[in-house]
Amino acid sequence: MLDVFEGHELTACDVTDLDVGDREQVLQVVGAVRPDAVVHAAAWTDVDGCESDPDRALRVNALGTRNVVAAARLLGARVCYVSTDYVFDGTAARPYTEWDSPNPLSVYGRSKLGGEMEMDAEDTVVRTSWVCGRHGRNFVKTVLAKAARGDELRVVDDQHGCFTHAGDLAMLIRRLVVSRMAGVYHATNQGPTTWYRLAADIVGAARLDADLVQPIATTDLDPPRTAPRPAYGVLDNAALRLAGMPLLPDHHDALERLVPQLLAMAG
Repeated sequence: MLDVFEGHELTACDVTDLDVGDREQVLQVVGAVRPDAVVHAAAWTDVDGCESDPDRALRVNALGTRNVVAAARLLGARVCYVSTDYVFDGTAARPYTEWDSPNPLSVYGRSKLGGEMEMDAEDTVVRTSWVCGRHGRNFVKTVLAKAARGDELRVVDDQHGCFTHAGDLAMLIRRLVVSRMAGVYHATNQGPTTWYRLAADIVGAARLDADLVQPIATTDLDPPRTAPRPAYGVLDNAALRLAGMPLLPDHHDALERLVPQLLAMAG
């Protein structure tokens, strides 16, 4: 897929086009495109699936990143790698900054941290969380579909994090890449929340029945999740803030933009 955005030519590869775990395929595809920069967003993000198949998680998330970096190095291209709040253990009493030490609890978190370890000093790592947008399966779409049917939603209220609008995140990544901003950056929409409060905000933005959303504890999940989740994964966007770069809007603002779009797409 080829697109032109504000003077920058973009070439996008889906999982059907490129297996990042296949080194020769990565070298061939990246070599054919000859990019100035690579935004490496490919990942296996099924957290429970990763827990059950750690080799696949490492092949895609860690080894796959090594392959992308190797291909970029041959062309002198910089890499921007999209990572996750799951590199932290969630035991902090305050939001995590870019300089806090990672300590992942899950295979998914360890595999994504493995990807971070493949980066060089001139590269960019963007840690984000709870990403939802117009495309693909995501939490906002699931909540809207169930609420539209009148289904009760029992949602955990003891896992804290930050929602991120995929469109907002993409614009920020573009800014970091074009500006050649190296290092680790946390990038989320502003305002910590919980999955329950986020679900209630989604239903509210859709003008649906808020009573459909009920809070539960993680221990009440049935069936229980295979992989541990960080109880507190709030990311402080400290590096962006201290660099004087604009932060992403409040997550309520993002939902007020995203939810109507998804409702219109659903018809």
